[in-house]
Amino acid sequence: MAPTPQKDQRLGVFIDIQNLYHSAKNLYGGRVNYSELMRQLVDGRRLVRAIAYVVKSDPSTGEETFFEALEKAGIELRSKDIQVFPGGAKKADWDVGMAVDAIRMSDMVDAIVLVTGDGDFVPLVEYLKWGLGRSVEVAAFGRTTSSRLREAADAFHDLETMPRVIFKAIRRTRK
Repeated sequence: MAPTPQKDQRLGVFIDIQNLYHSAKNLYGGRVNYSELMRQLVDGRRLVRAIAYVVKSDPSTGEETFFEALEKAGIELRSKDIQVFPGGAKKADWDVGMAVDAIRMSDMVDAIVLVTGDGDFVPLVEYLKWGLGRSVEVAAFGRTTSSRLREAADAFHDLETMPRVIFKAIRRTRK
């Protein structure tokens, strides 16, 4: 049974932007409404801090506008440049940084929401719950979320069932 959010509960939210971006794009051809997502996840609780982890790739893509929208939604950004290796391979990963921040903040919050479907976070969920006694929630798209991550969390919020969280792409037809 999932714990009921308490209004005096202190909350930390950690958002894996790459995971959400690609899931929304691949599942819906759309994007996430982060203001609405935050409203639904916080649900009247006391938000201590919300951090989004972003990778800078190409300023000509308009990513700065996207980053500004995240900040307007009350989300702090942690950013790094994409790594491009000599063979052309690219790497953009914030898993360790997100985990370290969640552990660092754990003494300031009662509950932690990890916004990701990445199963690599299972050990973090287990440590936060069993090692530190925190309630851990996961929010992600159900169809792309690791089943082990869902099982490890105290509660799972399926973004596919949250109204107004997904902006579906508008396809324009030519006349």
